[in-house]
Amino acid sequence: MTAPGRRSSTFSRLLRHGFTDPSAAERLLESAELAPIRNDPVLLEALGATADPDLALQGLVRLLEAQPENTPRRELLDTLIAAKPLRDRLLGVLGASAALGDHLARHPRDWHALVMYEPRDLHPGVEEFERGLAEATDPVALRVAYRRCLLSIAARDVCGTTDLAQTAAELADLATATLRAALAIARAAAPDDAALCRLAVIAMGKCGGHELNYVSDVDVIFVGEAVEGADEGKALRAATKLAAHMMRICSETTVEGSIWPVDANLRPEGRNGPLVRTLASHLAYYQRWAKTWEFQALLKARPVAGDLALGQEYVDALEPLVWTVAERENFVTDVQKMRRRVVESIPAAEIERELKLAPGGLRDVEFAVQLLQLVHGRADTSLRSGTTLVALEALAAGGYVGREDAARLDDAYRFLRTMEHRIQLYRLRRTHLVPVEEADQRRLGRSMGLRTDPVAELNREWKRHATVVRRLHEKLFYRPLLDAVAQLAPGETRLSPQAARERLVALGYIDPAAALRHIEALASGITRKAAIQRTLLPVLLGWFADSADPDAGLLNFRKVSDALGKTPWYLRLLRDEGAAAENLARVLSAGRLAPDLLMRAPEAVALLGDGDGGSGLEPRERAHLDQEILAAVGRADDAVQAVTFARGVRRRELFRTAAFDIVGSYGTETQPVEADQGALVDRVGGAVSDLTAATLAGTLRAVVRASWGDTLPTRFAVIGMGRFGGHELGYGSDADVLFVHEPREGVAEREASDAANKVVSEMRRLLQVASSDPPLLIDADLRPEGKSGPLVRSLNSYEAYYRRWSLVWESQALLRAEPVAGNEELGRRFIELIDPLRYPAEGLGEDAVREIRRLKARMESERLPRGADPTLHTKLGRGGLSDVEWTVQLMQLRHGWSEPGLRTTRTREALAAACAAELISAEDASTLDEAWVLATRVRNAVMLVRGRAGDTFPSDPRELAAVGRYLGYGPGHVGDMLDDYRRTTRRARGVVDVLFYGA
Repeated sequence: MTAPGRRSSTFSRLLRHGFTDPSAAERLLESAELAPIRNDPVLLEALGATADPDLALQGLVRLLEAQPENTPRRELLDTLIAAKPLRDRLLGVLGASAALGDHLARHPRDWHALVMYEPRDLHPGVEEFERGLAEATDPVALRVAYRRCLLSIAARDVCGTTDLAQTAAELADLATATLRAALAIARAAAPDDAALCRLAVIAMGKCGGHELNYVSDVDVIFVGEAVEGADEGKALRAATKLAAHMMRICSETTVEGSIWPVDANLRPEGRNGPLVRTLASHLAYYQRWAKTWEFQALLKARPVAGDLALGQEYVDALEPLVWTVAERENFVTDVQKMRRRVVESIPAAEIERELKLAPGGLRDVEFAVQLLQLVHGRADTSLRSGTTLVALEALAAGGYVGREDAARLDDAYRFLRTMEHRIQLYRLRRTHLVPVEEADQRRLGRSMGLRTDPVAELNREWKRHATVVRRLHEKLFYRPLLDAVAQLAPGETRLSPQAARERLVALGYIDPAAALRHIEALASGITRKAAIQRTLLPVLLGWFADSADPDAGLLNFRKVSDALGKTPWYLRLLRDEGAAAENLARVLSAGRLAPDLLMRAPEAVALLGDGDGGSGLEPRERAHLDQEILAAVGRADDAVQAVTFARGVRRRELFRTAAFDIVGSYGTETQPVEADQGALVDRVGGAVSDLTAATLAGTLRAVVRASWGDTLPTRFAVIGMGRFGGHELGYGSDADVLFVHEPREGVAEREASDAANKVVSEMRRLLQVASSDPPLLIDADLRPEGKSGPLVRSLNSYEAYYRRWSLVWESQALLRAEPVAGNEELGRRFIELIDPLRYPAEGLGEDAVREIRRLKARMESERLPRGADPTLHTKLGRGGLSDVEWTVQLMQLRHGWSEPGLRTTRTREALAAACAAELISAEDASTLDEAWVLATRVRNAVMLVRGRAGDTFPSDPRELAAVGRYLGYGPGHVGDMLDDYRRTTRRARGVVDVLFYGA
């Protein structure tokens, strides 16, 4: 008897053998059923070897209690102690699966299925399982027989007799036998229907691939034909009834539960299509309508039940279509996009526990392998296996995947699939979520052979393998491209040049031969530089392929690498800073402008790194720009040197802003696409405007210093106009300005005027001198009298002109006037001078309103370029920038005197203020704002893509696709982009017709 307060020796032994509830286990061991063997040390040793000793002991007691009488109970106990194979199998199953323990308690004689295995039973196939199910003539009996067969599969699995691949194949063979038995039951129930038709069952998914889980939907497709002499319509109806009945037999819940759902949704048209089609109907659908993912699914198609000859005809007919799908435009993009959609569909609360669908999960391996099969299986029939691990091995053997990468991926896939199997085996429920309870994780870890600290070891190994998959699944596709041209490790098989070209074409490269030359130039050799490039390029090639012009991205990368390859920091930046490499890939493949700016000073690549707290691409504030430029001007020897430096800063900052815009529009792995596109437009417009203003300020200072020292004979200010004054400049915009001066005390008017004109002339010259930096064009055509008037006026001259001669269009133009450089006091006084003109007291008269409307109508009819599509012209077209801006400006002219919020040079701010003042409804304001933002983004995109300004969509298909990519439209959706633009601007024009024209 155990002394009070002390643990029994049995209690301690149970703890040592892995029991988590020794008290309950002691009570079970004391039960009458275990009396004959409770002191046998073999029992505790065997229980302690299971995944969950507590669960195994509980299941054993229940099984003994369920024996109908003492004789069979004694037979079980004797066999359990005497036969180690049975002991290991039975207790192994009971410790891993509560569901199979329940089955044995309901069917206590089924333990005999585990007593002994003949050599032929070690790896049973379809024939053996068919014998095991042969006596089942109804759904309930079929479920019992199915679980009995499942017992033997699980026993071999948990005892290590079979590995993952063999277990998955056995589960698929059992599913095949079950589908055949279910179809036989359905046919027996409807012999007349069976006599009318030929029905083939095609397994898809994991069942078709011979790699099924314990609990998984069994995906199928049905093919039906009429028997000779039968009416096709009646035969198809009969086949449909048989197919539906077969599905119900497997899927419906009975007193013995269900087997698994049979899912026919992979058929043509999914659940909206007919359940059974003829072979000709299937073929017609796949030839005309099928999407890329449907051919990917057919990789695993395999006839398994019913008329196997008809099933083989189906596979043979569709096989040629499967192996040409990689020739489709945007093939790789379509497959990768489908993978991203799968990830995006995972609930946020589950993504960290998702074993199958999350990044680094099983689906990553399967998608990567299938992608490679479809690209290279056209020419290499050895790759045409529906089984993931077999296909992976074939890809490695053929050199399509590096052997080391394939081995690591194989190891990770086996580990993750085994985890999935053991999770499902516990309750025989379909799930891919890693359990959160510690007890469940402990059982799972022990079932995987992790015994020291099962929970910690399980999580560590799981994360390690998921990381391997996440890193390899993209690289798997690109690394062999390098091996095709670079130095290989001994024993590696090289990807053939033809296979490398096929892969590049599938990725969207137009000139694969040139791409291979670039890869060879970058990655060949034994230098440290080449080694780093071989590490970077597999990932970079994927990012280039995600753009509309992969060829340009790779070419530009080679140019930058050639220019910077000898600098010690360049490759280190790309290798070590997480954001730099992807940012560079996005920038180099998004169009011509940003790469052109970068090529003129490749060291600007440093801006693409993480920077201080990840802010490397954030546009700089005006004060910081002024400080840098003016300090450099102060150090310069002459005006030419000073302005050269100012233009260099402008080039670098234009690149920074363009890169910021591209990354915000494309998104990266660490930074999602900017959700507020209006805010992105404002940031870009503000950044380019500030940069232009700072460049003008620096140039002004340089010109004055060169000729007059510190003080110009006249006060001088630059007034921004148009989009410049509105902080809305695009990348290709000229700087619309007015120049104003005021003679200093004691300086003659003539001298002051000559000095001011000389300043303007020299500024314009220096900012347009041919150099490696983009010119800054100054446009002063909005000045009084336009091109016929003086380039510079004194403040008094402006006052006299506006008092006597000002026209309504000039008042409208002055709505955008804002001082940007020069004497701040003079700029402020100029604004005081023009405020009464642009915000007239009591608003505009009706004559002035009619004049503005007349001018707008005339501009629409005369200034739109000949042949331009008015529905797609961003500036002058229907619902474009001009429509929105003139509508907003009319409200400013009419109500600015009474609504302070309207007194702004910025279009969106004025529109928001008009809405707040209830001059426009919130709905109409939103419509105009959306159209203005979209039109502005299109103009920016055209400049980024083409490297020159444009007001309409490009006609070149690749350039048009690049604009679409910038705007968030994937490959093949250019038509959707144009339709959306027309729809958005059409709605805006409807608002303009009412608010501006009074229609």
